[in-house]
Amino acid sequence: MAKHHHTRDQGAGPSQRALRAGELIRHAIAEVLQRGDVHDPVLETHLITVPEVRLSPDLRLATIYVMPLGGSDEKEVLAALERNKRYLRGEIAHRVNLKFAPDIRFRIDDRFAEAARIDGLLRSPAVKRDIDGADQDNKSDDE
Repeated sequence: MAKHHHTRDQGAGPSQRALRAGELIRHAIAEVLQRGDVHDPVLETHLITVPEVRLSPDLRLATIYVMPLGGSDEKEVLAALERNKRYLRGEIAHRVNLKFAPDIRFRIDDRFAEAARIDGLLRSPAVKRDIDGADQDNKSDDE
């Protein structure tokens, strides 16, 4: 008789536990950065938002998405966060009650740039012409 293992669908999102832990980590990192606890010249001169933290299903790896206010100096900010990764991981361990402090990695949150790019495409003359043409086709179908 075959054993059936219950596994999550690959398309399913993160577990409630991963979402909750990610939000706790997000708040902890945002607070550390906001308070200026990290003594790094780059981090001290930039306001950094932390829109999202995604955790691996086993909660061992946290991907922390960041965005410097104004979107400037992204590479420098990422490098500064990497330089201070050990300290930041320690702060997460201290502030968030998890069995293990997850390994952390930083990524630039490019969702806003991508949304702006898509918005620009939708407003382009070629797309407007196609949309207006489709509206005309639909009107003639209704008549």
